[in-house]
Amino acid sequence: MAQQIADTLLEAFKHFFPNASTVGSYVNGDLVAGNGELVQLYDAATGERSLAYKDGGAEVVALAASAATAAQKAWWALTHAARGRVMFEVARELRKHAEPLARLESLGSGKPIRDCRGEVAKVAEMFEYYGGWADKFYGEVIPVPTSHLNYTRREPAGTVLQITPWNAPVFTCGWQLAPAISMGNAVLLKPSELTPFSSLVVGMLAEKAGVPKGLINVLAGYGQTVAQAAIANKAIKKVVFVGSPATGARIAEAAAKRVLPCVLELGGKSANIVFEDADLKRAALTAQAAIFAGAGQSCVAGSRLLVQRSVYDEFVAMVSNGAKKIKVGMPTDDATEIGPICNRTQYDHVMKMIASGVEAGATLAAGSTERSDAGYFVSPTVLANVDNSMDVARTEIFGPVVVAIPFDTEEEAIQIANDTEFGLAGAVWTKDVARAHRVAGQINAGTFWVNGYKTINVASPFGGYGMSGYGRSSGVEALYEYTQTKSVWVETAKDPATAFGYL
Repeated sequence: MAQQIADTLLEAFKHFFPNASTVGSYVNGDLVAGNGELVQLYDAATGERSLAYKDGGAEVVALAASAATAAQKAWWALTHAARGRVMFEVARELRKHAEPLARLESLGSGKPIRDCRGEVAKVAEMFEYYGGWADKFYGEVIPVPTSHLNYTRREPAGTVLQITPWNAPVFTCGWQLAPAISMGNAVLLKPSELTPFSSLVVGMLAEKAGVPKGLINVLAGYGQTVAQAAIANKAIKKVVFVGSPATGARIAEAAAKRVLPCVLELGGKSANIVFEDADLKRAALTAQAAIFAGAGQSCVAGSRLLVQRSVYDEFVAMVSNGAKKIKVGMPTDDATEIGPICNRTQYDHVMKMIASGVEAGATLAAGSTERSDAGYFVSPTVLANVDNSMDVARTEIFGPVVVAIPFDTEEEAIQIANDTEFGLAGAVWTKDVARAHRVAGQINAGTFWVNGYKTINVASPFGGYGMSGYGRSSGVEALYEYTQTKSVWVETAKDPATAFGYL
């Protein structure tokens, strides 16, 4: 069984890398085998062993940094419009290979194939969006009170390190790559060692579309080896990380030793607030999608469901009954709505959190504390009668588990929503327009929805407050993250004055 699983995954990978015998890093146009510790992968749907490959190690990082430095100079030498045209070609190439790429993503990460198809399409949109910005993001002329012409230039950082997570490999790959290369940067992308496949393919397809060889290098391996070596490499000028707050803090600390700026997109414990006047049916349906989609493995998941007490029992029953009807199944099945948790470590954490919630007094309105016999499957879970002081209401579970917390007043809802160290997202459901805007203005979150949830688009800025990180990863604001401003002063006076000097 294990060999069959490994063979199936390798066959999907070989659709893009026909000569591959296993996984390696994509450096300067080639798939390069690592020479470090063996990375053993497991199939999320069965728990069986899958492929194994060797960690890239410091030598691979050095090769990638050298290739990126050379490629970045060539890429920046192109006109802005030329870079934009190449990025549109990358989008076309991705669409051309959308189905096999989605299948590879599903096999490699355990995500439902229906989700993977949507995410591949969104990655193509990301390259198109930032391809359009390539020749439209520029400096300014400043009317300084002197005889000078003063203007600014937006210049690339150089080579950036991007570290992406296992929960949405291809999506976060495109989310980070597109704005970076749009502005003339080169990239060392370090996906999770658990899910390197789709990122390797995106790097290869980008080159096939016309991106210079070596501009995008994808490093397969562990964070403590590959990412650590990359942060220490002098070629790296900026670090972008998507993942847990604990790991983000360690990365920021390592980057600070070289005075490297960072963008950190970290965790969340987002509040989805439902008032008694809301459209309860629509809110209940959306609340399920907000937490159960992707098996809850989303930083913006609506994991805290705050419901006004007058409709609390009714609403929680609606969400719980709906949760029991959601189809949990094999990732490659078109009918599957929720697949398994990506890996054993996370599965154990999710199951432990459910059990601890019940022990603390929460009511299991949907779901189960029983562990799966095969694979890392977790039933959509609703924990009712939760107090915001409970661990399940304060710790990011990162699974299909929602905690339902009652409130009485608008002021109490805001207080509970903000009683967290996180600040990534949130939402409010109400027909009272004034209240919707009041609540939106008072919740500490980087993204907030009114009568909706989890609508995200590459054109809109995304990032967090507090322990959810800093910096923005999309929209035009991401272009500021991937450029630096140079101020140029040109003296235009015929006979400019000088403070002193001698000839």
